[in-house]
Amino acid sequence: MDLNSASTVVLQVLTQATSQDTTVLKPAEEQLKQWETQPGFYSVLLNIFTNHTLDINVRWLAILYFKNGIDRYWRRVAPHALSEEEKTTLRARLITNFNEPINQIATQIAVLIAKVARLDCPRQWPELIPTLIESVKVQDDLRQHRALLTFYHVTKTLASKRLAADRKLFYDLASGIYTFACSLWNHHTDTFLQQVSSGNEAAVLSALERTLLSLKVLRKLTVNGFVEPHKNIEVMGFLHGIFERLKQFLECSRNIGTDNMCRDRLEKTIILFTKVLLDFLDQHPFSFKPLIQRSLEFSVSYVFTEIGEGVTFERFIVQCMNLIKMIVKNYAYKPSKNFEDSSPETLEAHKIKMAFFTYPTLTEICRRLVSHYFLLTEEELTMWEEDPEGFTVEETGGDSWKYSLRPCTEVLFIDIFHEYNQTLTPVLLEMMQTLQGPTNVEDMNALLIKDAVVDFDQWFKNQLLPELQVIHNRYKPLRRRVIWLIGQWISVKFKSDLRPMLYEAICNLLQDQDLVVRIETATTLKLTVDDFEFRTDQFLPYLETMFTLLFQLLQQVTECDTKMHVLHVLSCVIERVNMQIRPYVGCLVQYLPLFWKQSEEHNMLRCAILTTLIHLVQGLGEDSKNLYPFLLPVIQLSTDVSQPPHVYLLEDGLELWLVTLENSPCITPELLRIFQNMSPLLELSSENLRTCFKIINDYIFLSSTEFLQTYAVGLCQSFCELLKEITTEGQVQVLKVVENALKVNLVLGPQMFQPILPCVFRGIIEGERYPVVMSTYLGVMGRVLLQNASFFSSLLNEMAHKFNQEMDQLLGNMIEMWVDRMDNITQPERRKLSALALLSLLPSDNSVIQDKFCGIINISVEGLHDVMTEDPETGTYKDCMLMSHLEEPKVMEDEEPPTEQDKRKKMLALKDPVHTVSLQQFVYEKLKAQQELLGEQGFQSLMETVDTEIVTQLQEFLQGF
Repeated sequence: MDLNSASTVVLQVLTQATSQDTTVLKPAEEQLKQWETQPGFYSVLLNIFTNHTLDINVRWLAILYFKNGIDRYWRRVAPHALSEEEKTTLRARLITNFNEPINQIATQIAVLIAKVARLDCPRQWPELIPTLIESVKVQDDLRQHRALLTFYHVTKTLASKRLAADRKLFYDLASGIYTFACSLWNHHTDTFLQQVSSGNEAAVLSALERTLLSLKVLRKLTVNGFVEPHKNIEVMGFLHGIFERLKQFLECSRNIGTDNMCRDRLEKTIILFTKVLLDFLDQHPFSFKPLIQRSLEFSVSYVFTEIGEGVTFERFIVQCMNLIKMIVKNYAYKPSKNFEDSSPETLEAHKIKMAFFTYPTLTEICRRLVSHYFLLTEEELTMWEEDPEGFTVEETGGDSWKYSLRPCTEVLFIDIFHEYNQTLTPVLLEMMQTLQGPTNVEDMNALLIKDAVVDFDQWFKNQLLPELQVIHNRYKPLRRRVIWLIGQWISVKFKSDLRPMLYEAICNLLQDQDLVVRIETATTLKLTVDDFEFRTDQFLPYLETMFTLLFQLLQQVTECDTKMHVLHVLSCVIERVNMQIRPYVGCLVQYLPLFWKQSEEHNMLRCAILTTLIHLVQGLGEDSKNLYPFLLPVIQLSTDVSQPPHVYLLEDGLELWLVTLENSPCITPELLRIFQNMSPLLELSSENLRTCFKIINDYIFLSSTEFLQTYAVGLCQSFCELLKEITTEGQVQVLKVVENALKVNLVLGPQMFQPILPCVFRGIIEGERYPVVMSTYLGVMGRVLLQNASFFSSLLNEMAHKFNQEMDQLLGNMIEMWVDRMDNITQPERRKLSALALLSLLPSDNSVIQDKFCGIINISVEGLHDVMTEDPETGTYKDCMLMSHLEEPKVMEDEEPPTEQDKRKKMLALKDPVHTVSLQQFVYEKLKAQQELLGEQGFQSLMETVDTEIVTQLQEFLQGF
């Protein structure tokens, strides 16, 4: 593409591509798409977006097409890759001038340069960083700012690379430019502090913008640029200096108005300081050790003393609380129960923490949290009244504790209390003593303070339950706080015999007139049923009431987050009571199809519905078949990779598919048809492969004949492709499917998976080096040899041709390798199977088999040791793996009842030689048959090839025959 002649044409088409008229827009987009692979196209685009006289929308579009081109065609190996000559020219021109006047376009150009840097810096673009460093030193304000903006985006992008070689390059870069980055930041910071007193808002804003950008660069270098940052004096000097700088910036807030651009930038810079500390603590907890004391002193003084009055703001307080929380809860600072097992760094950090959190400090923190930060504001109370669901989402949604003051306060309080409960319990008790008894509902302040301090342990029966029974509207903050507190303490210390009283209270609160109280109660119910001490028998008398009330709450709430939350509580209840839920789920079953349809635009809500369906199917067992008209289309959609929602729904959809099969009493045409989704799923080779293999196995157990006849050919093709590139674990999963198919269907199994069996045979002959794979190979071949001898013979014949060997010679090699690698097999069932399979070769007058007779007997005796148990009364041996129809395993009270799949596996086991044939008797019969074939003398000669100790053990096992 000739630059001079093409620029006008490309500009015209780009202009058309910004049109709102689709008849103009579509042809323009098609033309641009065709030009994407044309040499010189990106040089034309660069000309256009760096021309400041052109329309901003056209320039913006030119940048977007350039960025897309980097993603698709910049790499050398990409189809239609840009030439090295053009890339060299483009790189040079991108950093020629940092003079873009439009902020939004300047940012996009900086991101674009960073994209190229990710691929080319420093090897193909060594001049980038030196050019940026020189450009940020210039006096021209615009050029300096744009270069600094680009410097930040390049640093951010390079810091995000994770390959070891890339990490090493970034470490080298950080070491080389850290001194300059520090001096640059200090220069802009000092300039800002000088300008604050001048009253020149434009100058203040300009200096602050540069301070913010240079601090962003330093954050990336400090957190990601050093393996052991505590050994770098400049890094630790910068971090220690943050606290003094923070004080200076907080004081500056007194001189800057509350409603202007400078204030916004100032607060962002202050928050960025705290992010540096939080990120550094997260990535380098031991390197942070010298900063623990100063961080705690600074945070506590600004959040819990009068020092912070007039200068702090909510997001800053949240960040300080998060810093305290991360130090308190950091596992790197927690010694082992045996102190001697802890590292010196851990012990020193723990010592610093313990020295700081003294009784007076903890007391003050606790009192301030309760009496100041816990109090609901007028704004929050208004939101509670006007938008209760919005209030609930604000309080409890997702990671709200990281960003919102109240959730953050509650999490910090719980974490500190759990860590230092012996110190803080008396403090809370003392506060509680002053507030005993119901409070006058007209005294709103007293109600709010009580809302903040209620403890649980000793007052549940005598005080907290009466508090929950006060139904006045103004008492609702206290009802909510009490039930919240119960939820926090349920797993800490709660007597089992008090639970029925709690369930009674929960039933009442789920009928509370206030929606926020009902939602909070649902949360506590979830924590209660999730608790380790939960007992179903105590819960069942309240199950019907609770389930009905939860269902009504689910129907009443309208916010997506709230519906997800209530649905999650319902799921937890269904999961814990399992089959006991059956009488009460009719209303939910009828509602879910409508709910699914209404949630079409909310994929996360649909994930919650899938989770509920999983537990519902498990609870309903075989009765879940009545859900198929709704359930199977849901599975179909969720696991169809051609449908966009699968990105969100696939994992839960696969789990639902699996439990549906496990609980299905029989195959249906619709259930069989869904398997059409499987082939593309196997091609994905994603983290869901394990679940996919479980689903395939379940189909085999559910209906092997119909399933294998319909899908085995395609499945075998998929498996052959997978085996070429899959991990060792993946190979084992594939082979287990084949093994199960052979176990379930002796005729179709070998036929359908015939293309895979030569690979198995070859793996045994060549001595597969991975024990777990070899074990599975031997399991597969054992099934073929024992249960389909004619097919084994044809396979042996086929492999003899491939190896260009005699069949007998190849059989001998296989037996020899089998005996040699028997120790690879760890599962007792497979070990017995191997013994049975090799013994099935007897009786034989084949010289090769007789030559391997010693090995076969060795395997048999090993198998007998594995499975034979001695009856202490009679002194005789019996095969512990034998099963009978008369044996019904007892289901313990705390165990889940068997699924339909469990029953199918039990029935299959009752037909499996491993569980129906006595190895002891099989050995005896095979040896007797061999003796009859060879005669006494010939048999004795054969037995003499076996070690005398093995013969003695064999005779002991065969006593009585």
